[in-house]
Amino acid sequence: MVWKMATFNVNGIRARLPIVLDWLQKEAPDVLCLQEIKCQEKDFPFKAFEAAGYHAAVRGQKSFNGVALLFRDAPEEIRSETGRDVIDREARFLAALMNGVWVVNTYVPQGRSPDDPAFQFKLGFLKELKSWFENHFDPGDRLIWTGDINVAPEPLDVFDPKRLEGEVGFHPEERAVLADVTAWGLEDVFRKIHPEVRQFTFWDYRLPKSFERNLGWRLDHVFATRVLAEAAVDCGVDVEPRGREKPSDHTPVWAVFDLSG
Repeated sequence: MVWKMATFNVNGIRARLPIVLDWLQKEAPDVLCLQEIKCQEKDFPFKAFEAAGYHAAVRGQKSFNGVALLFRDAPEEIRSETGRDVIDREARFLAALMNGVWVVNTYVPQGRSPDDPAFQFKLGFLKELKSWFENHFDPGDRLIWTGDINVAPEPLDVFDPKRLEGEVGFHPEERAVLADVTAWGLEDVFRKIHPEVRQFTFWDYRLPKSFERNLGWRLDHVFATRVLAEAAVDCGVDVEPRGREKPSDHTPVWAVFDLSG
């Protein structure tokens, strides 16, 4: 069984709905993880996605944050909370079991600046997520952690590593914490398949012509336990949506797995 999943920080689902619907029609993933939907559940466009052949699970929040899962087949289980305040206090986490695979969709806090309390909140979020993995799963399970992780792991993942060293998103402390989370038993699927490729997933609106100049960051990831990483057939970044009119500042990342083994 070949199974395709994807992740996309839409930066407002109602504003980006035509782009997402077009992408679903073109790429037809089995599951699409959305972040930063910026709406409450009652305002989520369920009917539009149902018409496109997708069910939705949503954890929303008015005007900020928010995550959702779109899936073709009903999941076996959905978890919207972890029982850990740092993770659950905002709408940043949603997980589901489908086709024998746990998909954990997160919108990790951005962190603002290294001297802001929000940066420590970000580090705490990642540390608590690792503890949740340790307490509920085994590295031998079929599990994917995905979403807007808001950390570029390596110098290859930012447009200017010397200039950006120490900035939020490429700060050594958060990179170390991310590495500790993945050391539990997760592999970077994109980097496994494309070890030397410089490919970004985010281009800041605030930087003039950042997309046209390819001044980007790789902040959106698909991490998988070894059994799934070994089953990865392909993984890529679709930059086309970022170049459209009124785009998100992020673009979709997708991965294909052979689950027949």
